[in-house]
Amino acid sequence: MSINRAIEILKEHIMDESETAPTPEPPSKEELRLAMKAFRKRLKLTRLDDESGMGYGPTSSGQKSRIAAITPPDQFPKAVWQELARQGKLKHDRGGLYSLVES
Repeated sequence: MSINRAIEILKEHIMDESETAPTPEPPSKEELRLAMKAFRKRLKLTRLDDESGMGYGPTSSGQKSRIAAITPPDQFPKAVWQELARQGKLKHDRGGLYSLVES
């Protein structure tokens, strides 16, 4: 068998596999909305937890939490978070962390 024929067979095989592989469906608007709601709630609770650990009383500094990015809730697939980042609603940071885009 010639090299050219082998290449043609491989190309045909690859094309056949790509046609049968299902393309992932983009997340629905409702799923994106629910994911944003869950993200905001998780971020809020994480910040509140951080602030409560700083101490409360007359000698505490009363500083705000410095948490800006979190790991998104795992109830939603990674494709949802990537789509929200693509739309500009979230910012993808290093290490799988996401942060809100300030309006």
